[in-house]
Amino acid sequence: MSGGTTAVTLLAGEAAARAVPVVAGVLGAGGVAVAALPPRVRTRAELRRRWRTWALAAPLFLGALWAGRAGACALAAGLGVVAVAEYARMAGLARGERAVLWLAALALPVAAWRAPAALDLRALAALLVMSALPALLTGDTARGFTRTCRTLFGVLWIPASLTGLVLLDGTAVAVGVAVAFGDVGAWCGGTALGRRGALARPLSPLSPRKTWAGVLGAAAATALALAAVGAFTPLLWAAVLTGCVLGDLLESMVKRETGVKDAGTWLPGFGGLLDRVDSLLLALLLTMAVTT
Repeated sequence: MSGGTTAVTLLAGEAAARAVPVVAGVLGAGGVAVAALPPRVRTRAELRRRWRTWALAAPLFLGALWAGRAGACALAAGLGVVAVAEYARMAGLARGERAVLWLAALALPVAAWRAPAALDLRALAALLVMSALPALLTGDTARGFTRTCRTLFGVLWIPASLTGLVLLDGTAVAVGVAVAFGDVGAWCGGTALGRRGALARPLSPLSPRKTWAGVLGAAAATALALAAVGAFTPLLWAAVLTGCVLGDLLESMVKRETGVKDAGTWLPGFGGLLDRVDSLLLALLLTMAVTT
């Protein structure tokens, strides 16, 4: 969370203008490649569903950020409301905790837009009190601490991270594009290089399919994406790459403890919204940390 506006090198409109031809070119090439896959390829149907989701999501993301901070605020609030609903369902949170998460999902983007200086230690204290309040008022001696921790984690992981879409201006465009490319790069790296050898080793038991080959693919793809939109710096690249790698593992940790496979089923090719934005959330949070 930031105590003021974030120092950036790109305006949102400028960054979006640079990103549009890059994203359109990659989507076009990807669409041709997916359409040309022979029927015997096992992942053909899934890849086509994923491509269609990308083709719909990319204009919405870039268009909202192109509209400036008001558009970024609306995007952050919309993503936040859906994502916290999925998280609350996974974490088994009661109505009181869900209300706290929904309030944070709406209020934090608005604060980032209209009063970014208010997002300081005072806001963190208020979030802590809000997260604990439902358990405190019901006198829950059995699960009150767990409820509070899960609620506060959800607030910091989702709504607080999404304020980066507003606070980072043009850098948020670069981060979003780089994360999307990083996810594709990780899949390509894992598929091409992750079948045997040292690079085939799992990154963590939380997600055995995530290999060091995938990390290598994500590293190359995020660097290329940041360079293509004119935003590459070693520090920003490190923040985005770390978000790509650890963001997915973070959601895997939540899903494994709560015993679910996906955060939802409504997003074709991905599952739920959290399954799509898990890397973006951490990448935005880390980018705010290194650029503020």
